[in-house]
Amino acid sequence: MSSETVGSEKRSRVRVPRGDRRRAEIAAVAEQVFLKHGFSDTTMRLVAVEAGASTETVYRHFGSKDDLFIEVVGNRTLELRQRIDTDLESTGPLQTVLKAVGKKLYEAMVMPEMSALARIIVAEVSRNPALGEAFYAMCPGRTLHKLTEYLKDAQARSTFIGEDPELAANMFIGLIIGKIVPVRLFIPHRDEHGTERMQGHVDEAVRIFLAVYHAKA
Repeated sequence: MSSETVGSEKRSRVRVPRGDRRRAEIAAVAEQVFLKHGFSDTTMRLVAVEAGASTETVYRHFGSKDDLFIEVVGNRTLELRQRIDTDLESTGPLQTVLKAVGKKLYEAMVMPEMSALARIIVAEVSRNPALGEAFYAMCPGRTLHKLTEYLKDAQARSTFIGEDPELAANMFIGLIIGKIVPVRLFIPHRDEHGTERMQGHVDEAVRIFLAVYHAKA
């Protein structure tokens, strides 16, 4: 038996603990329920029925509907957050890193499920501020913090010349998603975000940012 076959058999024997697997299954079902019914009209019992579980089981995994929704958002954004982390841990050229981050932010904002979840949060936040705060800390706030830290490091390397890395990070994020957010929130049926348009948008945002903040050779 080849070493590749042995390795494959070993991987096939790796099992996710039943409790963790069931939790992930319930969260996946809950995402569809939230997207269909919104936050207010979704109940833990409804999620339980759709997931083929008892209400007690859902509460055992998620202490409240808020906790369940935040896990849904966390699962939906996990890959994005990990990929942005990888980009911002790079010491590559400022232009290269910003283009990579900008593209991922743009792609995330035009993802139908992500913009739908964002609309749910906007609709609910006046009644449930904690939900908005949790989402902000997990996604926009986290990205702002990571980008700010990256620009501070670039400042120390003299490739970023701005005096306020946090302000600059805010400016860059605004350049990337400033137009996309209102479109996706209010007229999501308008499909005007093809690959070519996205690349042009990101390239122009990076060009504008670098014209102000990049050290000239």
